[in-house]
Amino acid sequence: MTNRGTTQPLLDQLHQTHHTVDLGRKRFRRSKSTPVGKIAPVEINEIKNDQSPPHSKSILDKLHPSIRKVIVYLVIYLGIGTICFYFVRNNIKGKKIDGILDSIYFCVVTMTTVGYGDMVPNSATTKLLACVFVFSGMALVGMVLSKAADYLVEKQETLLIKALHMGHRVGPSEILEEIEANKIRYKCFMVAAFLIVLIVVGTVVLARVEKFDAIDAFYCVCATITTLGYGDKSFSTKAGRIFAIFWILTSTLCLGRFFLYVAEWNTEKRQKEIVKWVLSRRTTNVDLEEADLDDDGVVGAAEFVIYKLKEMGKINQQDVAAVLKEFESLDVDQSGTLSTADLTLAQSS
Repeated sequence: MTNRGTTQPLLDQLHQTHHTVDLGRKRFRRSKSTPVGKIAPVEINEIKNDQSPPHSKSILDKLHPSIRKVIVYLVIYLGIGTICFYFVRNNIKGKKIDGILDSIYFCVVTMTTVGYGDMVPNSATTKLLACVFVFSGMALVGMVLSKAADYLVEKQETLLIKALHMGHRVGPSEILEEIEANKIRYKCFMVAAFLIVLIVVGTVVLARVEKFDAIDAFYCVCATITTLGYGDKSFSTKAGRIFAIFWILTSTLCLGRFFLYVAEWNTEKRQKEIVKWVLSRRTTNVDLEEADLDDDGVVGAAEFVIYKLKEMGKINQQDVAAVLKEFESLDVDQSGTLSTADLTLAQSS
């Protein structure tokens, strides 16, 4: 338990910050446009790129770093996998169409854990090779492709907000506030819409290219995107497998992100309910005693804020203790305040 006497420097700093914000509040409110600090990093990079002198760039240089990383990792994975499975293609049994295409298709089906069973390893070496690629593929999907999915969804949030507020003029600052307030909800909407499009497209392609009836096509789509992969229905034509290489990657990832966003949305809703309860319940004398960190008989604004944040679950006693420990390490002259001289001495020591 942190000593209450050591909390005083933090409270003094919070009081000082509170008064500073009050004095500068009007100045901040005069700015109706979006502050530079709130512009997304992507938009800042785009502005810098527009202001820089034109010069030749490759296609990869024009892409966002997250997308660029995904493409590089995916090309490396599929390249190595295609080469490996191509050389052991005679030890893979099933319906084959083209050596290179079958190898890429087998890589995608393996990394997404769909596993139709239309192509399976038939030797000890090939089975061990498949085990290596299924684990590395799952790691690639989980750690890298998810970043690209988040980036693409966030890029579409502005368009979604404008569509929801059609007929009303919405400025950049309002859009940023709306995104910040309902970020997870909009992500759920965007991924759900994209998932529906992928299901419809997959069903149509399977019906026309693989000649499935509507029920079987929809059944195969559901078995694929959920990575169930019964294997009784799969892509067996050249055109179908070319489509499957791109569609399986996108659809399985999209469904996984959708369930993740739904879980985050439920967690966020519970957190908001807790915050609402904390702010609406009546403050008692017991609360005042708990909030009085320095035991001076009164509760200041800073003490009240810290107590309420702890009740909301935003911070805990360990967080407060860690902040106080950092403050004490920077307060070299032990004056209870931080200055440039303190920082200089702390860094030099």
